[in-house]
Amino acid sequence: MRVLIAGSSGLIGTSLTKRLRGSGHEVVRLVRREERSSDERRWDPPAGEIADGALDGVDAVVNLAGAPLLPGRWSAARKQVLLDSRVEPTEVLAEAVAEHGIPLLVNASAVGYYGDPGPSLVDESSPAGRGFLAELCTAWEGATETAATAGARVVRIRTGLVLARKGGLLDVLRPLFRLGLGGKLGDGKQYMPWISLDDEVGAIVFALENESLSGAVNLSGPQPATNAAFTKALGHAVHRPAFWQVPGFAMKIALGQAAEEMALFGQRAMPKALEEAGYEFHHPTLEDALAAAT
Repeated sequence: MRVLIAGSSGLIGTSLTKRLRGSGHEVVRLVRREERSSDERRWDPPAGEIADGALDGVDAVVNLAGAPLLPGRWSAARKQVLLDSRVEPTEVLAEAVAEHGIPLLVNASAVGYYGDPGPSLVDESSPAGRGFLAELCTAWEGATETAATAGARVVRIRTGLVLARKGGLLDVLRPLFRLGLGGKLGDGKQYMPWISLDDEVGAIVFALENESLSGAVNLSGPQPATNAAFTKALGHAVHRPAFWQVPGFAMKIALGQAAEEMALFGQRAMPKALEEAGYEFHHPTLEDALAAAT
């Protein structure tokens, strides 16, 4: 396949590009700066522009673009940046997919779509929750409708917390835990829908190659863990105790709504669509994923 990727320089995009090329697929990367290599094509989402020829012969588009949710508080201005950095690029790519008759769009989203359902299991049939992240994901996914209406197969990948050896959540947590400063957040009862980087990328490739997948697809491990269980497992993985606790009120004072929705909310998200389609996880347990990432 010839795959066009937006957001190819991030944690997931970098690994996905390597995996696709290793499997014999051709990758074209969309960049916002000047092109530096033959596999790059420039685009400007706010202007709605994509370089001429970028979509020629493309079999699938993967959109991973979006500004990071952390660090920092979610001011009104920051929320607008987070929204625009996701919705605008998605609208541009969905329109391009429709215009060029490209058969497949794999578009990023997040398990934050479900808000804070507490300990209840959620899968792709569950409704959107409440909160900024839920509203953000709803708008993000809605921006793909132009492609779906045009007949493209659209896969909306609702990603959990990606565990990687370099980059992502563990880059923040690993040094603290190795110093013996790890601990649960709040009461630790909130669920953390983790997934290994290997399975994140593997699931995206699976979505590209498996025509039975469409619509929302949770990219999370089959055994979601509470924050308390995650903390214990990470401490064990780095051979350090993890008995500290960060009070929820302190996190809210420091980061406001961002702390609440990113750390104190949780989703017990199940990868129902992936499993029913036949995907087999490389790291089916949290311990497996942490061992690969630490």
